[in-house]
Amino acid sequence: MTKGGAILCLSSSSGRVMRRWAFRCVVAAALAALAFVDLSATVTSAFAQPAAGACPALLDREFNRLQTGKAESLCQYRGKVILVVNTASYCGYTHQYEGLEALYRRYKDRGLVVLGFPSNDFGAQEPGSNHEIAEFCRLTYGVQFPMFEKSSVASLKVNPLYADLAARTGQSPRWNFHKYLIDRNGNPAGTFASDIEPDSRQLLALLEKLLADKPASQKG
Repeated sequence: MTKGGAILCLSSSSGRVMRRWAFRCVVAAALAALAFVDLSATVTSAFAQPAAGACPALLDREFNRLQTGKAESLCQYRGKVILVVNTASYCGYTHQYEGLEALYRRYKDRGLVVLGFPSNDFGAQEPGSNHEIAEFCRLTYGVQFPMFEKSSVASLKVNPLYADLAARTGQSPRWNFHKYLIDRNGNPAGTFASDIEPDSRQLLALLEKLLADKPASQKG
């Protein structure tokens, strides 16, 4: 018999009966306590925060590397400042490869990584195969920053990273060499149109600020 959540133990004039009821009460109380602990653990687990160093949702996806064709997870770049650029080999802005590579070499030891995504979406200015694109980048501009296989960044078949970036920033690339800056916590922090050079004052100002920040997992 219960009342208000408490277990009421009925007494008896018989000492043996009382001990029996007392034992049953103790067992019932113990079982109730175990059930409460199990429920508490379930609720706590359901609302647990991601572990320190967990991959941000924006980076939790894979793309094939341009040079090797092997799938790689963008999670490997968590904790870094990321500059994402859609590239093309026959564009008026193709010379920006040089500035992007210089930016990467200048800041990579401080935590910058540049990620290139070749695309044929604008003016059909990236018609070549992945192998041809890789050779062009290597031989013409000595590109060493990570690049991934050709994909769409603006059409109905937009790759998932660009779809997410467009949804979060409200800005999609309108031409080749559009730039997104992502902070160390995997959040978009700024966008730059195609005509903004990699060494522009406004891009560098935001980049320096993001590089100076620590990932949230390292803040006290």
